Amino acid sequence: MKKSIVLVAILLGTTLLAQTRDLDNYRLPDQRDINVFEAPKTSETTFDGVKVRIGGASTLQYQALDHENSGDTPLAGIGANFNLATANLDLDVVLADGVRMHLRTYLSSRHHPEPYVKGGYFQIDKLDFISEGFLEDLMKNVTIKVGHMENNYGDAHFRRSDNAQTMYNPFVGNLIMDAFTTEVGGEVYYRNDKGILVMLGIANGKLNQSTEKSAYGNTGGASFLAKLGYDKQFTDDFRFRLTGSLYNTGYVPNSYLYAADRTGSRYYHVLQAESATSDNFRSGRYNPAFGNKVTAIMINPFVKYKGLEFFGTYENTSGNAVGAEKRTATQYAGEVIYRFGKNENFFIGGRYNVVDGEEASGDDITIKRTQLGAGWFMTKNILMKAEYVNQTYDGFATGGLYDDAKFNGLMLEAAISF
Repeated sequence: MKKSIVLVAILLGTTLLAQTRDLDNYRLPDQRDINVFEAPKTSETTFDGVKVRIGGASTLQYQALDHENSGDTPLAGIGANFNLATANLDLDVVLADGVRMHLRTYLSSRHHPEPYVKGGYFQIDKLDFISEGFLEDLMKNVTIKVGHMENNYGDAHFRRSDNAQTMYNPFVGNLIMDAFTTEVGGEVYYRNDKGILVMLGIANGKLNQSTEKSAYGNTGGASFLAKLGYDKQFTDDFRFRLTGSLYNTGYVPNSYLYAADRTGSRYYHVLQAESATSDNFRSGRYNPAFGNKVTAIMINPFVKYKGLEFFGTYENTSGNAVGAEKRTATQYAGEVIYRFGKNENFFIGGRYNVVDGEEASGDDITIKRTQLGAGWFMTKNILMKAEYVNQTYDGFATGGLYDDAKFNGLMLEAAISF
């Protein structure tokens, strides 16, 4: 920890005076880039040498939730208090004109007490490092990303809380089926001024990187990603976006699409058995646990008119381990947010989220969540949020942990991001 502090101090001291906070083709980590999805693409440049942008985030919640089930599997007692504060460290480095590196480190998270790297990538918007003007006309519309990075499957991951980075999420919790994974791979984007977005990507399908052979006799396979969308700001008041995304693993050792977030859920200890010997850090989420063959499709509409916005999610995912019968799960989510006040510094909203799925046991289950929230941007870098959440479980095995289960209550969250 001392070495980390010294390193940050050295980097900060050598770059603070010359640092340009707003980089080219970069999504700002504060209020100004709420409702930005992929990092913007422009042909303008401010490059005048290597620049290092040091940023970060810190978030703290106060939790007052209650939980219950049928009583056949006693639950651990929970009460009201503060959760562990979470923190991120971000390094964004402009290496050349149109070439940027991003690296995120989780300094503190629910699941890991020690700092560890989430991932990072190179983003290439120009090929001038090969020769000036190389494929200039093509690169006006093309972006290339390569790294051990967050896969661009769906649009919901752009609005989710990523450990301490919670500015983009108008609520405290993410979706019940939280599609998020980091894999080694690459993505190529095409975007034009008519609003068309096309993305194709390939990754190695592995969360934990290793050259060791699995029980199936090899080191892994690949996951394929695709996204097709339309995003247009028709007037100053009206914007429309619609995307469809695909994530497919023909064969991987084990798919982590709904279990790759190692930072943990925002709803601490809910529906945790009294007899549990360790914390279920994904409490409140649902992982269909499809094994190593997964096909997932997500459709996301987004509409914003003045201060009123709607963001929706339809997701159908299926798969199972090699040799097992295919199972499916479907997720629906809709959220309505109204932003108001000077610079839309205040907002209120609600989200309704439903998951219908088939367990490996054959049980057909349903999980429903309602979230009501409000927020205040004290400055563009400081956000206060409040949320009421109610989540219910139906169809789970009689006498099990989730039999006739539910949790509800109040969450407060304070976030800083810069």
